[in-house]
Parts: sequence; C-alpha cells; structure tokens
Amino acid sequence: MKSKTLATWIALIGGSLGLHRFYLHGFRDAVGWLHPLPALLGFYGVQRVREFGQDDQLSWALVPLLGAAVAAGMLMAIIYGLTSDEKWDARFNGGEPASHSGWGAVIGVIFALMIGAGVLMATIAFSGQRFFEYQIEEARKISR
Repeated sequence: MKSKTLATWIALIGGSLGLHRFYLHGFRDAVGWLHPLPALLGFYGVQRVREFGQDDQLSWALVPLLGAAVAAGMLMAIIYGLTSDEKWDARFNGGEPASHSGWGAVIGVIFALMIGAGVLMATIAFSGQRFFEYQIEEARKISR
C-alpha cells in the first residue's frame, strides 16, 4: 500500500532527485533516474557561483536547472497531496481502499507551495537578471 502522505513528503524533501518516483514505481523507473541529472548540474552551478561569482556564464546557465528540479519536485508534492484518496487508491493501491491521508498531506502541500513558489520566483529572477546583463555586455562590446 502506497501512502499519499508519505509520497507527498518524499516529493517535498527529495523530489528534485526523483525519490518520490522510486517510492511509487520502484528503482526500475526510467523517469526517476532522469531527475538527479538536472539537480546535480544545477548544484554544480551553485558551487561555481560560490567559487567564481555571478559573472561566470556557465553558472548562470546551470543554476536554473536546480531551481527547475526543485520546483518540479514541489509541484509533484502538491499534485500528490491534492489527489483525492479514491483516485490515489485506484492508481497506486490497486483500487483497494487505504487509510485516509488526513492533515499530513495537507501540511506537506502547504510547505511545497511555499518552497516551490519561492524557488521558482528566485530562479526566474536570477535567470532574467543574468540574461539581460549578458545582453547589455554584448551590446557594449559591439558598440566599441
């Protein structure tokens, strides 16, 4: 029996690494194995920002991958937590009624919404800022 509350919290904590997919579909899930790559590349971009500063072009290309991976994990936590118990049981528990999810899933959805919105806004702001700064630098090089 797959718990909706547990799946919500696994997606909240380790969704960017695909841990929720492994819980629900097992370790043979190909989509689950695709999750860690963008997250790790994005984390490498964050390390490059810490080492070389924000002017490193590779880092501003990689950091949004981490933001997108975290936001995707939060989205899955929200989807799992808001799925009705009947639909959850039909999809993941073979139609057998399981225990009701209760407040644990709702609290997980609240945290996922807060974290996901913050990460998504920060990713868009960072990417937009670096993109437009890069465009200004290129325009200055051309005008010289």
